[in-house]
Amino acid sequence: MSTQVGTVEEVVLLSAGGEAVGRVPKAGVHHGATPLHLAFSCHVVDTDGRVLVTRRAASKVAWPLIWTNAVCGHPAPGESLEDAVRRRALDELGLVVPGVRLVLPRFAYAAVSAGVLEHELCPVVVAVVPRGSSLTPAPAEVADHRWLAWAELSASIDADPAAWSPWMRLQLGLLEGPPTHWPTAVDDTLPHALRPIG
Repeated sequence: MSTQVGTVEEVVLLSAGGEAVGRVPKAGVHHGATPLHLAFSCHVVDTDGRVLVTRRAASKVAWPLIWTNAVCGHPAPGESLEDAVRRRALDELGLVVPGVRLVLPRFAYAAVSAGVLEHELCPVVVAVVPRGSSLTPAPAEVADHRWLAWAELSASIDADPAAWSPWMRLQLGLLEGPPTHWPTAVDDTLPHALRPIG
């Protein structure tokens, strides 16, 4: 459960070692000199092995209308990684995520879109949901979504890399095969700012 107070969504600022060093409102953290902060990426797969991908809303300041993994977000101060994933999956997709599996505990990246620097320490997880799971994407977050077989997804990215988010391309470059085959990582390698999963 999120520990945010009131309606101001906050982001956790990090040291280079992954320790929490402050918090700022999410609305003001992303700009041309964005500080390192805590985030996550979740890849959602259904029980038939299809991967859920989403297209970012046109109203997004950075990477509008770019295809990416199912859901990304920022854990609130004191919020666990699993709780943050569940919260954002429900907020962005109307999707109930039963649980998550950690695959890249210390993934980090920096990238620029339209003058906005994204600078995140961004653990990566996988969630498996039943085939036919109900989705009600929030228009302010998601312009479109698709369920793709792994071969379709790989071919789409190879054919047009620029249509896909830089973080997703980097993550898939570190992992082999479909998400159901990615090795599980251990919680004690997560950034210090996060509680262990479970």
